[in-house]
Amino acid sequence: MSTPILSAHNLVKHFKAGGFGAARKFVRAVNDVSFELASGETLGVVGESGCGKSTMARLLVQLLTPDSGEVHYQGKVVGRELPLKAFRSKVQMVFQDSFASLNPRMTMIDAVAFGPTVHGMSRSDATRKAQDLLDRVGLDPSRFGGRYAHELSGGQRQRVNIARALAFDPQVIVLDEAVSALDKSVEAQVLNLLMDLRRERGLTYVFISHDLNVVRHISDRVMVMYLGEVAEIGPVESLYSAPCHPYTQALLAAMPSLDPDRRTMEAPLAGDPPNPIDPPQGCRFHTRCSRVFAPCSAQAPAQHKVGKTHFAACHLNSAKEHVA
Repeated sequence: MSTPILSAHNLVKHFKAGGFGAARKFVRAVNDVSFELASGETLGVVGESGCGKSTMARLLVQLLTPDSGEVHYQGKVVGRELPLKAFRSKVQMVFQDSFASLNPRMTMIDAVAFGPTVHGMSRSDATRKAQDLLDRVGLDPSRFGGRYAHELSGGQRQRVNIARALAFDPQVIVLDEAVSALDKSVEAQVLNLLMDLRRERGLTYVFISHDLNVVRHISDRVMVMYLGEVAEIGPVESLYSAPCHPYTQALLAAMPSLDPDRRTMEAPLAGDPPNPIDPPQGCRFHTRCSRVFAPCSAQAPAQHKVGKTHFAACHLNSAKEHVA
């Protein structure tokens, strides 16, 4: 990988969950997450609900301050070597809830123009830019510019949110379940829009989703998270065709198929994830893993190299580190 445009270095985020003094408890939402993002690529992020995907996304864009670890943009430490205002003009986020993301008192043209005006653009220039962006995402500004959020459909609101993110001319966009609330026909339209924008503007995406088929379609690499940690990360075709972590294997086995000869007859993964307040020792997945053995409960696995750019945090793969 060339010099990364955005990278996470040992990000940790714990939330207070009650108790006092020595008995105080914490939810370990993100625990020592590291990865790099090359310019122009799309990194898909998958995992069960509660695995830390959204918290990690908010740490990346600095909506949350990490307890430890750093975010680097083009080699500069965000918040120390690179001011937050400059960083946020280059890294934007699109949220899952398209309605809650918009100010109900603002028209759509004002919602898109607001950010550039805060960053110093004149009102007239910001309005013209907002009109151009609404048009680019498929919304006629003469029809939709004066409407409020409640007057739009979910797909239209999400297009506005994409336009609002583009108003800063960013290099990186983090999309947190940005299409999961849409019906399939609208979802396909928004995905095609995102892919077109990526080609036109050279954008880099972090694409968070529960839908493994969508992630496979849009991503160059995929990162699998489990209970706040990175279980596996690698090129999309390598990870989907030869997953090396038992959790990834279970996720892929649970994908629905239209082939009647490939019906899922039994659940590939049983039970719920452990309590993030008190995660298990060793490998966090060992309590649900069908291939567990002695080292799993005693020692947390390191990221083992199982391909040229494919890594998995599993003791079963420790012998594969020599694979090129």
